[in-house]
Amino acid sequence: MREVPLKYELYIKATPEQVWDAMFVPENTRKLFFGCVLESTFEIGSRYAYIGPGADGDETVHVYGEVLAYEPYKTYSGTEHAGPSYRENHAEFQSRMTFNLETVGNCTKFTLINDEWTEGHPSYDNTQSSWWMILSNLKTYCETGDTIDFGW
Repeated sequence: MREVPLKYELYIKATPEQVWDAMFVPENTRKLFFGCVLESTFEIGSRYAYIGPGADGDETVHVYGEVLAYEPYKTYSGTEHAGPSYRENHAEFQSRMTFNLETVGNCTKFTLINDEWTEGHPSYDNTQSSWWMILSNLKTYCETGDTIDFGW
């Protein structure tokens, strides 16, 4: 069975620039993505990776892929693979994630679509709930400057 696309929409009381910076500026991504930074040139076709503390030390690659679209403050899209420390056959499983930002009144509508899943992708079930944690943290951080302590 082919996995259903995961789609999340939320409204954040912040500008698109503030939301974008929370997602892409290293000191912010460390707070939102469990100590990871997002490394890439962000040129279409270039590689990206979320790198931070994990099973392989401080430079563990948690997620990696290829940049498909990058328009600051509006949209980002990339292929997605779990890092090598998560499973030996990590390159065989892929999905696509797309972030879209648009101004609505005095807030930003943030839409995330995680689709084009490889059939039988072993991370699909966990991803459904982990995106909610990341997005809740994003909203909280943009609106208050604080992050959520998930107790890990």
